[in-house]
Amino acid sequence: MVDEFLTDRDQEEALRKWWRENWMYIVGGIVLGIALLAGYQYWKTHFHHRAIAASQLYEELRGAVERNEMDAANRLLGTLEADHESSPYTQHSRLLLAKKHIDAGKYDEALTLLRAVIKDSEDEELAWVARLRVARVLIQQGKHDEALSLLDPGKAGAFGPQVREIRGDAQVAKGNLDAARAEYAAALSDNLLESIGGGSTVDRTVLEMKLQDVGGDKKAADAPTEPAPAAEGQP
Repeated sequence: MVDEFLTDRDQEEALRKWWRENWMYIVGGIVLGIALLAGYQYWKTHFHHRAIAASQLYEELRGAVERNEMDAANRLLGTLEADHESSPYTQHSRLLLAKKHIDAGKYDEALTLLRAVIKDSEDEELAWVARLRVARVLIQQGKHDEALSLLDPGKAGAFGPQVREIRGDAQVAKGNLDAARAEYAAALSDNLLESIGGGSTVDRTVLEMKLQDVGGDKKAADAPTEPAPAAEGQP
């Protein structure tokens, strides 16, 4: 090694030269690291404080709804929407107020809140909860085709049985009993698969009653579906 042929003084001078050339990079790296750490801690603390504030507003709103103080509840929701637009507490507040409106027969007010959840929620499951409720409200309003177009079973995932059931309700309301039977039977079949997977997403007893009311057979719905025969020349 070259260093083995340098005197102590030569090595000391080389070290000083290296420091003169690199001290800014070293100090800058240390400062940057401290700044990043401080920024992360600030962000973490700030996020925590915002979550606490949103939680407190949600609890106040829930109390106002329980006391039927709707003006206060709407003001609290406005604060949540302004300061915590993407917070789950804002979405749950909208769902809570929407239910209150539905119970009071104020369907248009409920739809506005539910559609805001669908639009703004970062939680896909929460958005589907809102979508299902929108469809039920639309059926109440007689907008059956709009409800059907809103619910795509192919995109519903674990909400498939509920989507099929609501689609069946819409078809019953339209007087299309054949289509309703198909939806209810599919809901029972999908629900059976969900049950095997560890959970049930609809009330099976109610669903069986609905299927029987439109002339369906719950036993047939439980039977495994036979694969369609392949066309001649097809694998």
